[in-house]
Amino acid sequence: MSTVTIRKPVSPRQPAGRRKLTLAQWMLVIAAGLALFSAVRLITDADGLTSTGQVSAALRLAVPIGLAGLGGVWAERAGVINIGLEGMLILGTWFGAWAGVQWGPWTGVVMGIVGGMLGGLIHAIATVTFGVNHIVSGVAINILAVGVTRYLSGFTFENMAGGTEKQSPPIDPITTITVPGLSDWMRDLNDKHWFFVSDLAGFVGGVVTNLSLLTVVALALVPLSWWVLWRTGFGLRLRSCGENPVAAESLGVNVYKYKYLAVMISGGFAGLGGVFLAEVASNIYQEGQTGERGYIGLAAMIFGNWMPGGMAMGAGLFGYADSLNLRGGGANVHALLLFLAVLLAVALAWALYRAKYVTALVSAVTGLGLLGFYLAVDEVPSQFVSAAPYVVTLLVLALSAQRLRMPKANGQAYRRGEGK
Repeated sequence: MSTVTIRKPVSPRQPAGRRKLTLAQWMLVIAAGLALFSAVRLITDADGLTSTGQVSAALRLAVPIGLAGLGGVWAERAGVINIGLEGMLILGTWFGAWAGVQWGPWTGVVMGIVGGMLGGLIHAIATVTFGVNHIVSGVAINILAVGVTRYLSGFTFENMAGGTEKQSPPIDPITTITVPGLSDWMRDLNDKHWFFVSDLAGFVGGVVTNLSLLTVVALALVPLSWWVLWRTGFGLRLRSCGENPVAAESLGVNVYKYKYLAVMISGGFAGLGGVFLAEVASNIYQEGQTGERGYIGLAAMIFGNWMPGGMAMGAGLFGYADSLNLRGGGANVHALLLFLAVLLAVALAWALYRAKYVTALVSAVTGLGLLGFYLAVDEVPSQFVSAAPYVVTLLVLALSAQRLRMPKANGQAYRRGEGK
């Protein structure tokens, strides 16, 4: 008589690698960071670090960077490097202002998106159809956008009342909203300068006070992009083009179509960021007003590991650093040096625990340098305040470089039928 042994099914082993943090754990990390920020504010008496006005300015500066970075996420998830985001931002500012002056701000929003998508279409034709190097094509678009907008301004804005070859007439503002009651309550709490509570109130107050409707749209696009890219069949097919286009084609995915769509959507996001600069951050178009934010958006995307949520955190960080410069924050930047030094000490301990010795060395040297700078001066010179956004960009990228993983086929040339 034979016997049958029934074995308990073995669950598949999870692949080795870093465990992702849950939403609750992320909230704890953010709360710990805010508590550290609050402690530094109390030690240094730099109450402007988390004031409602400071946070509101940081949000306005972060939105165009975030929209450019979000455009980069879409393009690079489909395997196309989009260095041309700066040029698409420029096209968005010009087309948005041109239409906004004549037909109103919301028409300007639509036309700014169209202008950015036009830049994306040119980039897609060059890289996807003709196989031009992605970096070369992107740089060419950046140069082309400057020349085209200057040429167009010469016979449009220059002939309008209040306009010149380098500046448009004023544009009607987009409606802003303030949450009644909550805004005043947050401002009152922030003025009390309590530990943690006042800082949290400053951040909340900055989000609910004088908030442009275009800012609301931009903030909503971050979770919407995550949902489309990671929770829909369309997003799965698009991401497969950036990971392995040959395998995607073998499964019936039209790789060219998805690359075109991704790069045009990328340009549309950058164009919307340009409109924000022309209609919300200011109420006119000015030549050079993008201020290289397209490149900083790329840095935010890399910092966020090609994920919309991480990219938004990076854009917020760079926007906050930029806002310290605009609000004359010499004392605030001085306090920020201490915050960064403490944060780097934490990074050093974590890197040593994980045996990441290169990261530990960078953290130690940079942290000691920042601490020495903090102790040596009472207020940071204005030149360093102006450089703060770029210093933060370099520092963050240096510390995050070892944990990044871009899409496998990002930037690689692809031709239909390669797998046959």
